[in-house]
Amino acid sequence: MVDSLDEMKFCPVHPTEEEKRPIVSIGAGGIVNDCHYPAYKLAGYSVIGLFDLKPERAQMMAEKFGVPTVCPTIDDAVKLAQDNGAIFDIAVPASRIPSVLEHIPDGSATLIQKPMGENIQQARKILDMVHEKHLTAGINFQLRDAPYIIAAKQMVDKGLLGTIVDMEVRETVFTPWNLWDFLYKVDRMEINYHSIHWVDMIRYFLGDPTGVWCKTMKHPEMDGLAQVKSNIIMDYGDYLRAGIISNHNHKYGLDEQECFIKIEGTKGCIKVTTGVYLDYPKGKPDVFKYNLLEDGKGWRTLDVHGSWFPEAFVGTMGGLMKKVADPNYHYINNIDDAYKTMCVCEACYESSAHGETPVEYE
Repeated sequence: MVDSLDEMKFCPVHPTEEEKRPIVSIGAGGIVNDCHYPAYKLAGYSVIGLFDLKPERAQMMAEKFGVPTVCPTIDDAVKLAQDNGAIFDIAVPASRIPSVLEHIPDGSATLIQKPMGENIQQARKILDMVHEKHLTAGINFQLRDAPYIIAAKQMVDKGLLGTIVDMEVRETVFTPWNLWDFLYKVDRMEINYHSIHWVDMIRYFLGDPTGVWCKTMKHPEMDGLAQVKSNIIMDYGDYLRAGIISNHNHKYGLDEQECFIKIEGTKGCIKVTTGVYLDYPKGKPDVFKYNLLEDGKGWRTLDVHGSWFPEAFVGTMGGLMKKVADPNYHYINNIDDAYKTMCVCEACYESSAHGETPVEYE
């Protein structure tokens, strides 16, 4: 059974040439520069136009990535997309998502950068607008599409780990939050803009928790930010532990920095070092290790090519292209599932303020 690992494909979802659609971007900030456009170039996706509120930013991005059309207004971007059957790639501050969706024509396809609003009320409004406008929409929770998560999910689904009994994310790093000025203006920071990825990933493996215990906190040297560290426990009953510990204030060098995902089952264990956050933004190599009790070979390293950035962004857009081509395609980043991740995050903030809180999905 272990030999079957060699036959697994750990690449993000990639559409066929017939399934590919052109892309029009609304918003061209740092995440587009660092992740969206490098991933689209890697995958051979065609970005035919972009719009940004800052014309000089839009022009710079167009020149850097060879985007042929800079749209002077959002309505010009919409017309370009309509004329070419393009998918909208929306990457704007979370609070602005509803106002952008008002411009998107009914029946269109759109990928929306996370988070899905700043709070559950905005998330619900976004979800309702998508349904009312009959949009084919996804939220860019791209960690699900990282090659090492694809590998881990395949191993879990094949039963190689047995029954999952423990899932843990532990992060002790130093994050230079000053790279993202807009984060100093939001009321909900660490979970909404960072640990939300871990929450979504755990949901992807384990399903919906019944409740959460959470505390998210500030740091005296980063007092301008709403929160910079969090402890989260997700409730999956009496036998399965799932938790996240995120500390972004470890300023004591690389020797004791760590960032890993660990999944333990009754028959095996996976531990993935997620190198992107070590010595950020330089990063360190990812390492995928596993131990299967039945073969007695101990800990081994699995060769997984590609990382979270930018490769995972290939999959979130590629899956949406496949969904547009085939409405029956199971798109793992669909907006209805993403809304449940926002429900869990809302419960985390409520728990941080008031104690253990059930997750309200309706």
